[in-house]
Amino acid sequence: MLIAFHKPYGVLSQFTPDGSPNRTLAGFNFPPRVYPLGRLDADSEGLLLLSDEPEWNQRLLPPRQAHAREYWVQVERIPSAEALQQLERGVETAGRRTLPCRARLLEPPPQMPLRDPPIRVRKTVPDCWIALELVEGKNRQVRRMTAAIGHPTLRLVRVRIGQLRLHELGLAPGAWKTLTAQSAFKTVAADVRSA
Repeated sequence: MLIAFHKPYGVLSQFTPDGSPNRTLAGFNFPPRVYPLGRLDADSEGLLLLSDEPEWNQRLLPPRQAHAREYWVQVERIPSAEALQQLERGVETAGRRTLPCRARLLEPPPQMPLRDPPIRVRKTVPDCWIALELVEGKNRQVRRMTAAIGHPTLRLVRVRIGQLRLHELGLAPGAWKTLTAQSAFKTVAADVRSA
């Protein structure tokens, strides 16, 4: 079984509380014995996959699989072409260099559901959305990457895993659905082609 979930802001990618005020996955009525494949921080949103089959971990998570994950990131100020190229080459974060990635401005800005609570807005500081496509997912990596080029993250939404796109699933924040065999295959199609 493979489940696609639109994880809202303020939800942990785990079923047990951690002592924080954040909600857990236990409140979303998932089938028994499923667990998240990878994670999103509580302050990140978007596509999270869950399964009751351990082999999905090896198909989706290791960087050697070169399995793309795309994030839309709202950042402070407008990054220059040079700043985006820095991201693409890799930046130093937490004592290591990130793998090369793809980075681009999202113009026009995407239409996203409102977040509760809303992001902080500063009238004198513009913001914009960028897209980052990564094949690795270290702890808070996207936030550290944008901070390393001087553009702090205001909002972070994972919109794609492999070829599975959040907007094509039609899931509102907090909603989930079981994927068909065809959708599950589509999710890992990039891995199959690159193997």
